[in-house]
Amino acid sequence: MTLADFTRPGLIVPHLVSRDAPAAIHELSLALQREGCVPDWLPFYHEALNREFLLSTDMEAGLAFPHARLPGLRELAFAFGRSDAPFTWGPGITHPVRMVFLLAVPSAAADQYLPLVSGLARFSGNRSLLDTIHGAADSVALMAIFRQVVLPGSGVPIVPAEAR
Repeated sequence: MTLADFTRPGLIVPHLVSRDAPAAIHELSLALQREGCVPDWLPFYHEALNREFLLSTDMEAGLAFPHARLPGLRELAFAFGRSDAPFTWGPGITHPVRMVFLLAVPSAAADQYLPLVSGLARFSGNRSLLDTIHGAADSVALMAIFRQVVLPGSGVPIVPAEAR
């Protein structure tokens, strides 16, 4: 199982327009609705934004992992957005963010959700992988990278060949 199993090119925004958490979550929520992953972006957006303000998901590596768990979602999926420049993620002490993984989690998908989150958290500390993602030209190149990021449980490291 790889990261690519949970996304597709239409869910990847290689150049986020947004420059703060609410706008980035909004931009990526719309992508999730456009691709049929969430039936209505507004309840999903509100849930993700509320969760984010309760506990920020930004990390030192310049990543954020906002998410919403809702009934009625058919599949576990994520939208990915990459910013050309770092931006402040939230109020208070936060880390500048350049990459956002917005996860849409069906209420009954804990068995798939945990390996995905674990994989995302593990690769966030891999500088060469992050550099590879930053250098990808477009959503097709990002999908190719995500196809090589193997999630925990397969025995294969979470590092694409070109990032080793």
